[in-house]
Amino acid sequence: QVQLVESGGGLVQAGGSLRLTCVASGRTFSTWTMGWFRQAPGKEREFVACISRSGGTTDYADSVKGRFTISKDNAKNTVYLQMNSLKPEDTAVYYCAASTVRALRPARADYAYWGQGTQVSVSS
Repeated sequence: QVQLVESGGGLVQAGGSLRLTCVASGRTFSTWTMGWFRQAPGKEREFVACISRSGGTTDYADSVKGRFTISKDNAKNTVYLQMNSLKPEDTAVYYCAASTVRALRPARADYAYWGQGTQVSVSS
C-alpha cells in the first residue's frame, strides 16, 4: 500500500514563500514520476509540476514557471515544492501524486496514488 503525506501548507502574504513536502511510503519511490497538483474552490484539479524518476527532468505549468521549483530525494522518499513569489491566485489545496507512467508530463489519470492535500492560502 502506497501512502503519500503532504505537509508545509499555510497562510502567507503575497510575495512570500512556502515549501511543501511529500513523504511517500513504499520501496519503489525511485521508479515513480512525482507530481504536484492543486485545486481551488469551484475549479478542477490542475497540474502544477512534475519530476522524473531520477529527478533529472522537471516540468511546470506556465502559471508557476520561474516561481516554483520541484525537487526529489530518492534516499528519503520525499518530493518537495518550493514556492516563491506567491500570488493570491496560488491559493488552493495542493496534492502530491505518484505515477508509474514514463512520460515527460503524465496525464492526471496516470497518477495512481494521491496524498490527502495541504491547504495553501495567499493573502493580498
